[in-house]
Amino acid sequence: MTKLNIGIILGSTREGRVSPQVGAWVKSIADKRGDANYEIVDIADYKLPLLGEADAPGAGAWNEKLASLDGFVFIVQEYNHSISASLKNALDYAREAWNNKAAGIVSYGSVGGARAAEHLRGILGELSVADVRVHPALSLFTDFENGTTFKPADLHLTNVNGMLDQVLAWSGALKPLR
Repeated sequence: MTKLNIGIILGSTREGRVSPQVGAWVKSIADKRGDANYEIVDIADYKLPLLGEADAPGAGAWNEKLASLDGFVFIVQEYNHSISASLKNALDYAREAWNNKAAGIVSYGSVGGARAAEHLRGILGELSVADVRVHPALSLFTDFENGTTFKPADLHLTNVNGMLDQVLAWSGALKPLR
């Protein structure tokens, strides 16, 4: 059986972001499992302008990348009780490429990014993405040193693996619909 392709989507583009650290940590855990092909997908690499603005040369490549994936893990940080504008914009730049796939959410913020994760769940539902229940939530106060250096507590390892189990199960189950 062919392994599923799971994209780990970095949900921020701002200078000084910590999502690459969190994404690399999730990928290192995922790669040790050997049960799927995992890759970091950085929305910053696609240079998407605001939806509806002039030319969007990265939109085609963005849609192609999403279409090549069977499921997703979103690395989501909380901005003003919600997701970042860059992530919302990237979600809006695709439609069919998201449909009938599964996603997990790893969030971080002052309350573990829970409010951002809940906003993302509503958006994913509209895009026909099945989000999974297990949700690793990281605290800016206990999982980051000085708010910039990611040092996750060991207890999160169980949640990341549980989330990945669910993402793979749902991604495989939804594949025939695509």
